[in-house]
Amino acid sequence: MPDSRGRRPFVCRFAPSPTGRLHVGNVRVALLNWLWARREGGRFQLRLDDTDTERSTAAFAEAIQADLCWLGLDWDELFRQSDRLDRYAAAADSLRAAGRLYPCWETAEELDLKRRLALKSGRAPRYDRAALQLPADERARLEREGRRPHWRFLLEDAAVVEWDDHVRGPQRVEASHLSDPVLLREDGRPLYTLSSAVDDGETGVTLVLRGEDHVTNTAVQIQLFQALGFTVPDFAHLPLLTDAGGQGLSKRTGSVGIAALRDDGIEPTALAAYLARLGTPDPAEPVADLAALVPGFDIGRFGRATPKFDAQELWPLNARVLHALPYAAVEDWLAAEGMGDFGADLWEAVRPNLVRRQDAAVWYRVVRHAVTPVIEDADFCRQAAALLPEEPWDEDTWGAWTAAVKAASGRKGKALFHPLRLALTGEEKGPELARLLPLIGAGKARVRLSGRSG
Repeated sequence: MPDSRGRRPFVCRFAPSPTGRLHVGNVRVALLNWLWARREGGRFQLRLDDTDTERSTAAFAEAIQADLCWLGLDWDELFRQSDRLDRYAAAADSLRAAGRLYPCWETAEELDLKRRLALKSGRAPRYDRAALQLPADERARLEREGRRPHWRFLLEDAAVVEWDDHVRGPQRVEASHLSDPVLLREDGRPLYTLSSAVDDGETGVTLVLRGEDHVTNTAVQIQLFQALGFTVPDFAHLPLLTDAGGQGLSKRTGSVGIAALRDDGIEPTALAAYLARLGTPDPAEPVADLAALVPGFDIGRFGRATPKFDAQELWPLNARVLHALPYAAVEDWLAAEGMGDFGADLWEAVRPNLVRRQDAAVWYRVVRHAVTPVIEDADFCRQAAALLPEEPWDEDTWGAWTAAVKAASGRKGKALFHPLRLALTGEEKGPELARLLPLIGAGKARVRLSGRSG
């Protein structure tokens, strides 16, 4: 219902086909729709466009929902097109009654031949509407042969379709340049053009934000909205994302999949922060949650240039997210990974050195389990072990101990610190040893400085 000023409630949607796993281009569209809905205090729909029964699967539908949940995108409504086939049939009946939906009997091969002949003669491959002139006896013959027609929407040729796109600006498409679209297959199943318009119209969608590959669809769908008596929504068409090499993304080829990024250790908030600014002049900054991205969302900041998704740009941002992540946010994950006794003290010590949370496993092993030390100079390490103070240890212990070792050995800088790090951790670099040494403890430190695993 419109509000007191006649405004319709803001509703937008993300409508993936469950025919494959989501890639970052799909998720970017979902995220921007979600941000827009949350900024406007409106509703965000998840619609599964699953009428392609040959390729749609329940497994892909579940994976799509899992990927969105991992990212933190919640939806206010969820529905499947396969549950609304009666609504598309009713819409088709309405269009037939109005003379806007007509049967066509050409086979796929015959249509392909028409397209090739049109292109060869320099004409646009626009359907010639031959079916409208098909004599009744010819139609009867085709029906006796068992042929079933597909159904096309009759466009108003004289119409000029115009809309003010939130990304592309004013758009103008002459309907006479378009081909009457097929709305129903020979078996009666609806195609995207019909089902999408019916869903958007009946569920009150006020804004359609999607890729610019749908611009031509928009001109057709606006006429379809009008023919079905629906209010035409606003539109925003974004340039399609490419990978770092400029190649287009595809679910079928598994391009930059969300599942792969998650398995690699990308944090959901890092990915969301990156995608929310990709295509704008604004830098991506780490955020604690998706809600923090809402106030800064502005579709007017998105340009017309093709944005490139480069996973390498994600890692510095991912590290910054981890460096601010509290222990409570990773405690359950650490437990699930077999590190239930990791502890907040160890997390605070190591998180400034993490790029992905999986890196924490190295320092868990160093502190909670045995490691094989790397001994560069056995005599120096034995000398250092003899100077270890008695416990209890704190963050001042490292400084006091290394000062004593420096005075006894005459070493300083890298010659002092590097062999001690190798002996204590087995690693070339890592967290500050002032914080790590008390967690390793005197027992393990003495064993490792002696060259033994401990």
